[in-house]
Amino acid sequence: MIIAKQKRKENIVEYLLYVWHVEDLLRACRFDMDEVEKNILVSYYQQPDNVMQEIRQWYQELIDMAHSEGVLEKGHLQINDNIVMELNELHQQLLHASHETLYGSIYYKAIPAIVQLRSKAADIPKSEIETCLTAVYGHFLLRLQTKEISAETTESVKNISRLLAYLAAKYHETQTPSILP
Repeated sequence: MIIAKQKRKENIVEYLLYVWHVEDLLRACRFDMDEVEKNILVSYYQQPDNVMQEIRQWYQELIDMAHSEGVLEKGHLQINDNIVMELNELHQQLLHASHETLYGSIYYKAIPAIVQLRSKAADIPKSEIETCLTAVYGHFLLRLQTKEISAETTESVKNISRLLAYLAAKYHETQTPSILP
């Protein structure tokens, strides 16, 4: 929860990837709070009691949302899907903004990988940005499993990551009130 709050404030893409990982950890614990306590909270968090209580509450809220939204086996919580939709709207705005030539050039380097991923996906993601996030998250999972990753895949993920990093920075700009005299 502490990490999620910090990531959400600093980098929305890192936040989404982190929360997707937490969703997978919760699935591995069968959305059972006792399992979460034993396998996640005790193992990873060394915090004062009041902070641990806040963290427990956050995990419990995620479990409750997953149950009520029916995403126990796959999918993402609606609050996270909403952020993906916001990012995709911003992505579309940036693509159509004549002053955003840098974003356009970054996008055109990533588009071949995006098109290829969308053509291979069994469940085609709702948006290009969801495709990008899924690619980066999948790459993260492959690395965790110490699986071999081709140079082509690594380069594709690097181009997609650049796009997401720029998008995250622009998102942060839109969420941060400007300080004017």
